[in-house]
Amino acid sequence: MRTISKRTQYGLKAVLALGRRYGEGPVLIATLADTERIPLKFLEVILLALKGRGLLESKKGKHGGYQLSRPPSTITVGSLVRMLEGPLAPLPCASELAFQPCEECGDVESCGTRIIMRQVRDAMAGVLDRTTLADLIRRSDAARAGKTPDALMYYI
Repeated sequence: MRTISKRTQYGLKAVLALGRRYGEGPVLIATLADTERIPLKFLEVILLALKGRGLLESKKGKHGGYQLSRPPSTITVGSLVRMLEGPLAPLPCASELAFQPCEECGDVESCGTRIIMRQVRDAMAGVLDRTTLADLIRRSDAARAGKTPDALMYYI
């Protein structure tokens, strides 16, 4: 099974931190790297990529830094993961947007591996696309406070 990269892990941490500070103005990249324990040079590359995709805005100067371009309630975790990772499907033949048949596959429509991997893809996409950054911030904050957040029911 494919796992998400460090780039995506760090990108999610950074965007969650920016989401917590939404509306407070830009955050210095050095501050973000320090508080989230992300290597500075790696974080610079990640944030620049997310800026290029329109998720972040940056401001130069004394009070500069990065901030979300829109509210956390309008950004899904699925969109962020796709920006950093590409398609969610574990195999190219199971992808919705980047479909590529496997070289060794004789019949794409009846391939058992493709059928089950599409179910995996659909389940992952369902969870990630229904969860906004605001949802994740609430759940994370509740977990930090030792409270049980409202249970979310996911059907696979």
